Amino acid sequence: MLNITFGWIWITAGFATGAILGKGFHRETFMGGYNSWARRLTRLGHIAFFGTGLLNILVALTATMLDHETTHTGIWWIMSRSFIIGAVAMPICCFLAARWKRAKPVFAIPVIALTLGGLMLSVITLRAYLQGAP
Repeated sequence: MLNITFGWIWITAGFATGAILGKGFHRETFMGGYNSWARRLTRLGHIAFFGTGLLNILVALTATMLDHETTHTGIWWIMSRSFIIGAVAMPICCFLAARWKRAKPVFAIPVIALTLGGLMLSVITLRAYLQGAP
């Protein structure tokens, strides 16, 4: 339930950031112009709310397809939190890097968290499939 709740909150945050950013996006020179570093990274941060929110909803929906023993393990707990950590970190990193190009290395945080979550969920679901889950 945590991931689905978080996912919908994160998607709503995407609507809010879009509304805030939308106040200036109509201007050709907003944030240095359409192809500027700052504007591209800010757009990416805004979209990251939607993408990572949806990923968290998919994690929660996956849980409904698996048995209780699978979703109440330490591995599931770590995987679930990895998706949340990655989701929180991605827009923050985008907005930081939009302002300070030297902040690019912080992208390792969401990339590692989301990749870890994806690998773990892949293993969990593959194992369930091989064990005969529907």
